Amino acid sequence: MKLLKKGAEADIYLTKWNDSRVILKIRKAKKYRNPILDEKIRKQRTIRESQTISEVKSFGIPTPLVYYVDLKKSSIIMQEIPGSPVHDLPDSKIIKVSKEIGKLVGVMHKNGIMHGDLTTSNFILYKNKVYVIDFGLSQKTIKSEDHAVDLRLIKEILNSAHAKIMESAWKNFLSGYKSVVGSTNYAKIIHLVSVIESRGRYATVV
Repeated sequence: MKLLKKGAEADIYLTKWNDSRVILKIRKAKKYRNPILDEKIRKQRTIRESQTISEVKSFGIPTPLVYYVDLKKSSIIMQEIPGSPVHDLPDSKIIKVSKEIGKLVGVMHKNGIMHGDLTTSNFILYKNKVYVIDFGLSQKTIKSEDHAVDLRLIKEILNSAHAKIMESAWKNFLSGYKSVVGSTNYAKIIHLVSVIESRGRYATVV
């Protein structure tokens, strides 16, 4: 078993299950929380994540297959997508796939799912198909404000991790997103992204 990522919420491992390479995600106990409450929260989030992965797949979004959910250990065994995270692709390729990422996010939002952690590391390009991973912070919501929070995060990621190509990638992302959610919803959500940005820009620490 190989540790791939230590996160605040969970640890991600590459391991074997039924002779296949799989991803094992284990939600960690939080020592600062009441143990009974902690177990309940981890169990609920594990159920929600596994259900969301399967649900978005029904919308036509490529996601890993969920093989096994262990509620006692708050863990999920899922398919390994052996491609490259979009974060690690050459700049020209990131610009190109940004339109497809925009479409995928649009489909999620149109169907009332907020991903909650839209980073370029949570999209994997495998066999010319973009897969969406890590639904640990996802939630069901049709609120435009929540969808705007999703967009604001990926815009920040493009600005910080891919600054050289930010404008081109963001333009392509928005083009793909708008083609799915439609002009009216698009205008509303983009306005809310600006509102969120202005709050951050003028916020003062008291």
